[in-house]
Amino acid sequence: MQKMTLVFVIDGQRILLAMKKQGFGKGRYNGLGGKVKTGENIEQAAKREAREECGIKITKMHKRGVLVFYPDKFLDGVEVHIYLAGKFTGAPKETKEMKPKWFKLTKIPYDKMWDGDKYWMPFFLAGKKFKGEFIFDRDDRMVSCELQTAENF
Repeated sequence: MQKMTLVFVIDGQRILLAMKKQGFGKGRYNGLGGKVKTGENIEQAAKREAREECGIKITKMHKRGVLVFYPDKFLDGVEVHIYLAGKFTGAPKETKEMKPKWFKLTKIPYDKMWDGDKYWMPFFLAGKKFKGEFIFDRDDRMVSCELQTAENF
């Protein structure tokens, strides 16, 4: 199963989301992240992806969740490790892959995000640790989900 990272930067009452400009997920807001490369651990991958996708250096982050996404119930899943980044240096900037934008925590654009985000994001924002599994159909619509709080991942 492919391991991936997803980092959400929160600064006060706002969250940094990035519009994916190309490839898988194009046209949707999400956190910063991607595949774990050979030779790096999950945290290293999360920090690298944040630097590559919007030019910031994460200096402190905490793991909040692990979600498994199945793009189709008959295909292998993707294990996504989700982090909260509360400290970073640099200013978010647009890259060829992502266009970052700050949103108020009360104005998260769920209608421009993945279908499953509206289910697990409240756990994340409430400071809970969580794990879950989401299945999508071939048109990227969520068909089922299991979600629960978790002490360990």
